[in-house]
Amino acid sequence: MPTGRVVGIIKRNWRPFCGMLNQSQIKEATRHLFTPADRRIPRIRIETRQASTLVGQRIIVAIDGWPRNSRYPNGHFVRNLGGAGDKDTETEVLLLEHDVPHQPFSQAVLSFLPKMPWGITEEDLKVRADLRHLCVCSVDPPGCTDIDDALHCRELENGNLEVGVHIADVSHFIRPGNALDQEAASRGTTVYLCGKRIDMVPELLSSNLCSLRSNVERLAFSCIWEMNHKAEILNTRFTKSIINSKASLTYAEAQMRIDDASMNDDITKSLRGLNTLAKILKGQRIAKGALTLSSPEVRFHMDSETHDPIDLQTKELKDTNSMVEEFMLLANISVAQKIYEEFSECALLRKHPAPPPSNYDILIKAAKSRELEIRIDSAKALADSLNEAVLEDFPYFNTLLRILATRCMMQAVYFCSGMDSDFHHYGLASPIYTHFTSPIRRYSDIIVHRLLAVAINADSTYPDLMDKHKQSSLCNNLNYRHKMAQYAQRASVAFHTQLFFKNKGILNEEGFILFVRKNAIIILIPKFGLEGTVFFENNDKPGPRLNFDSEGPTLTVEDQHTFHIFDRVKVTISLDASNIQHQKIRMALVEPVAPFFQIPGVSVALPEPEPEAKKLKLDR
Repeated sequence: MPTGRVVGIIKRNWRPFCGMLNQSQIKEATRHLFTPADRRIPRIRIETRQASTLVGQRIIVAIDGWPRNSRYPNGHFVRNLGGAGDKDTETEVLLLEHDVPHQPFSQAVLSFLPKMPWGITEEDLKVRADLRHLCVCSVDPPGCTDIDDALHCRELENGNLEVGVHIADVSHFIRPGNALDQEAASRGTTVYLCGKRIDMVPELLSSNLCSLRSNVERLAFSCIWEMNHKAEILNTRFTKSIINSKASLTYAEAQMRIDDASMNDDITKSLRGLNTLAKILKGQRIAKGALTLSSPEVRFHMDSETHDPIDLQTKELKDTNSMVEEFMLLANISVAQKIYEEFSECALLRKHPAPPPSNYDILIKAAKSRELEIRIDSAKALADSLNEAVLEDFPYFNTLLRILATRCMMQAVYFCSGMDSDFHHYGLASPIYTHFTSPIRRYSDIIVHRLLAVAINADSTYPDLMDKHKQSSLCNNLNYRHKMAQYAQRASVAFHTQLFFKNKGILNEEGFILFVRKNAIIILIPKFGLEGTVFFENNDKPGPRLNFDSEGPTLTVEDQHTFHIFDRVKVTISLDASNIQHQKIRMALVEPVAPFFQIPGVSVALPEPEPEAKKLKLDR
């Protein structure tokens, strides 16, 4: 094995750390050890006379130095966040630990908001397309207040269809370089936690002036296609516009309208036209090799008073979810083509690299264990073989396989077109892609709006946008903020999962083996979107005899039972609250019953969505 040693540190990455104090057992002592929440960080020695009041609290500590002869770095107490286990305190901790900017917007930022009351001006009417007569509507999750997209579909006199995607014109309110713009650029993205949203822009914009609510006039940026009934695009135009949404619907409400034959109003006709075209578009995408992957997404039902999770259920996706998604994807692709045509060196695009072949090893072995073949020579080959991998006696098998396929993928990233040559989006099977459809919650989309506005002569040139090095630096920050937002969201789901199991005692649930390791099995519980590990060894005693076959992969324990990937098992799930800072959900095997030794492993909440966010499937 290649080895090395650290000979010098170029730059220290010290930051304030959240965690808990371990009070010294020595009476009157002022020196104590602090244990960070992040297990990768060593304990820190601090001096404080407040130890007795800080025990059981979440606190912040900063490192001052690390003497070369000391086991621990030295630091100092910064501030008290609140009692460990308190929901608000733990939310603050996960935001700080994942470097999510979440302080209230400063007066300097708020000073650039439009003065109220605000309304459409004569000047707006002169320079924008007036689309208020169109039967535009939005379709979103229940309770969504930051509505940044709306749609319409109508038949033209020539028999073709006009389809429009109308996106909130956030860039009208956020001008380049001012404090509001700088704050949005720094935050990069809205962060959706369970029951809490950290806005990228102030609420006046996110939930009011930029939100495409029904029966109010709003500024939009519209992408409008003329299509035939085969969903072939005959022409595309982009325009700044004024719209008046006729309805703000949930997915369920939109689906009900489409399915109810007695409803034939303009909104319902528009939805049916959109739904029909969306199915054709999805078929075309899949034919090109676009992937349909899977993750067991769950939604918490909160108590109306305590806001604690009282129930968990798997999200049900309707046709209308897919309908909205297809047109958002199409708009993003159309805009990407336009801005790249106009600005080949400084277009902000999004790519999804193809995974290296070795990433697929576990997926190929998993399919082979059920005598099925997964082909990976192209995205289309992978998509086709996933579609064919069905077992009649095991309906959940294909979903498990797609969950594994999701784990093989690379991360999609923003980049500047002048700094890269590979534009391809592997998951969507598209040669070019960007983000245009969610400017309320993504700063990348605001930049894309500015580029598109210049491309269609709706706004003047922005100097910074024409500098590919500045654009590339911005992309780096956006990628970092997007990644940390995802981690914070997962941490929030994990914390609320712990709250859910707090008063449940021990539950018996059915699961499936997702991975087989040398000394453990990793189990997925679809009902709760939980993934947990059960180990078959003990460091203190001689462990059981284990026989791991990497080709299977299989794990045989004590020559009594062999575990295969995707085997159905039963486990107990319980909350281990013995360590208040690092509470864990434990999983232990119940069936198959076996006399061999096992250690219940720590479980993690699996979902990777933005729990209350907009439609995020397929990187749209």
